[in-house]
Amino acid sequence: MKALVLSGKKIMWICSGCVLFAALLFVFNSFGGSIPTFSGEDAEEEVRTVNLVTGEFKAETADGEEIETYRWDPGTIFAEKGEPFKLSIYGVNGEEHPFVIEGTDQEGIVHKGNETVVDLQFDKKGVYRMICTTHADFETDGPMVAYIVVGD
Repeated sequence: MKALVLSGKKIMWICSGCVLFAALLFVFNSFGGSIPTFSGEDAEEEVRTVNLVTGEFKAETADGEEIETYRWDPGTIFAEKGEPFKLSIYGVNGEEHPFVIEGTDQEGIVHKGNETVVDLQFDKKGVYRMICTTHADFETDGPMVAYIVVGD
C-alpha cells in the first residue's frame, strides 16, 4: 500500500491554486455576466438601432510616406430580411462623408461631431454596400465601405 506524501512545496502550490480559483470565481460572480445588446424579445415593439462611427487610420511607410484610409466601424452589419432597423452613424473623423447604400434609394451625409440616422428595411436577402462617395477607392483614402448582410 502506497502512502500519499505531500511536501511543503506541493501544499503551497495546492493552496495557491485554490486561492486563485476562488479569486476568479469572485471576479466572475461580481460582474454578473455579459449584457445582451439585443435579446430579440419585444422585437415588434422596438426597432433595433445599429451604431456606427467614422474612423481614420494613418500610418507611415518605411520610406516616410504618410498613408491613411477612412472606414465605417463596424464594417459589417447583419440584419434579417424584412427587419426594420436604424443605422445611427456618428461622425468622428473627416469633416463629412456623403454616402449611398447600393440597391436602395438611401443616401445621406455624416458630418463630424453629429449623428445621422437612417431607417432601413430590406425585402431581399443579399449583401448591400454602404459607400462613402468621397472615399470610394484607394486614390481617395478609401475604400470606405460597410457591408449590410441581409439573411432569411
